[in-house]
Amino acid sequence: MTTLPGISDIRAAAARLSGLIVETPLIESEINNRYGGRILFKPETLQRTGSFKFRGAYNKLSSLSEEERGRGVVAFSSGNHAQGVAASAAMFGVKAVIAMPADAPAIKIANVRKMGAEVVPFDRYREDRATVVRPYVERGMVLVPPYDDPAIIAGQGTIGLELVAQASALGAKLDAVVIPCGGGGLSSGISIAVKDVLPGTSVWAAEPEHFDDTTRSLAKGERVSNEPAHVSICDALLVAEPGALTFEINRSYLAGGIAVSEDAVRQAMRDAMTHLKLVVEPGGSVGLAALSSGKIDLAGKCVAVVLSGGNVDLSVYAEIMAAG
Repeated sequence: MTTLPGISDIRAAAARLSGLIVETPLIESEINNRYGGRILFKPETLQRTGSFKFRGAYNKLSSLSEEERGRGVVAFSSGNHAQGVAASAAMFGVKAVIAMPADAPAIKIANVRKMGAEVVPFDRYREDRATVVRPYVERGMVLVPPYDDPAIIAGQGTIGLELVAQASALGAKLDAVVIPCGGGGLSSGISIAVKDVLPGTSVWAAEPEHFDDTTRSLAKGERVSNEPAHVSICDALLVAEPGALTFEINRSYLAGGIAVSEDAVRQAMRDAMTHLKLVVEPGGSVGLAALSSGKIDLAGKCVAVVLSGGNVDLSVYAEIMAAG
């Protein structure tokens, strides 16, 4: 059984990432008036590569030996993890191969190639991504998982360290934290860091409807899978089931999960632009969308929302903005 990461691993990751990542700010706006509480936003849209994924990817590559890095790394991703791995591999000067769904946003595929990684396209509905990368692993390349890995989780958890410290500096007592959730690496890492300092703060996972595997798994007490054949604009969060490691952490620390509709996600993207002047991709907007669900007590409360990424094709973004 792989040892689960703890707060010491997250602090070590923060030391490795020091000077390399953007310490994204904690911001608020007049959107507070809508919810009757204080809403603080952590915009990882401003992070290196446009999402939180660089944190975990760099921490993972840092944990490898020189011999392992020399063999090159391989990953599978719809785009944000791919960019994090590609950027980290370029910084270490190692070869990177990334399997990406053929229907991933064009901007994500282009960015990965621009960073020097090789892209291997596959059909996310007909092909198993682990099978696609297997030949590269068999020839010796090191797999960099998107979420179910202690070093990845620890890297993402550095957001929690920043969030807690920044909220304290603002004199804000966090009642709740809402985090976008796909495989669970982000929510598990942040929850470890938040609960270490603020054990009374509730932490929630936000997911797209039909891809609410973590929400349903938490309710049932065991991992459950999503039904196949569904699609979503939240390309960054489309997984089959929660990770084994991430679920063990999330079941201990999360208050629950919240599934949000596609329409709520689109409105959240428009709200982020209108009130925060931020471009947030669909998957990165689910935490903001969850505020309208009624499942979190917001009146008079202080709630932090992680905006996890901002990599979205301009044509898709323009269409969503215009529809408002």
